[in-house]
Amino acid sequence: MKNSHEVTYKIHGHDMQFVQVELDPKETVVAEAGAMMMMDDGIELETIFGDGSSQSGGLFGKLVGAGKRLVTGESLFMTSFTNRSNSLKTVSFSAPYPGSIIPLDLHEYGNKIICQKDSFLAAAKGVSVGIEFRKKLSTGLFGGEGFIMQKVEGDGMAFLHAGGSIYQKTLQPGEKVKIDTGCIVGFTGDVNYEIEYVGNVKTALFGGEGLFFATLQGPGTIWVQSLTLARLASRIGQYLPNSSKEEGSILGGLGNLLDGND
Repeated sequence: MKNSHEVTYKIHGHDMQFVQVELDPKETVVAEAGAMMMMDDGIELETIFGDGSSQSGGLFGKLVGAGKRLVTGESLFMTSFTNRSNSLKTVSFSAPYPGSIIPLDLHEYGNKIICQKDSFLAAAKGVSVGIEFRKKLSTGLFGGEGFIMQKVEGDGMAFLHAGGSIYQKTLQPGEKVKIDTGCIVGFTGDVNYEIEYVGNVKTALFGGEGLFFATLQGPGTIWVQSLTLARLASRIGQYLPNSSKEEGSILGGLGNLLDGND
């Protein structure tokens, strides 16, 4: 028997997707603050303190959950949406920038997904959103996503958002793939994640790929995005009034040296 609420969903759109979640009476879904796009009459929303997985455990448990979110740079609060009517209702959540939504039944992926801190969108009540510490300091210093990543745990549905198109790959035991650190959306808990030096300073300075990339080793499943928010913001920033154009310059290359942003 699952501990999380069992919700159904439908994803709409192509380049600017949103997810519509169906809630039976008394079912609840939790989401990042500001993610809600629209909802039916009869759904009650409530701001909750902590990671949204449970409101039990007293004040201390809530403080711990809130502290985990604060460390990852997220808001201390999440929003819950509960169907208080006697019939089926829907609530929809949209992503903050162009891309795709990844629906994940955590029960099918070992009840745990590790993801970049900005990718979580929403989940069924009972799913926990916490922090994941990487074992090696080098991963945190040069990983582009920071020393701390998010972990989404539970046995229910969770929805991640990523930029551009999404590529899902299942790694066989021992199989490795090298990825730009900013393009990693998430991976299952059994994937080994390391940071490696490119080995060529000239390539890093003038090739726009940064000094480091990520090596993910199977077994497990990974999700990769084709567009990072940093790249999108960089391109838009070039056309803003009084913006400094660093593209192609050595200073620009140095500024993006560690994170691999173009």
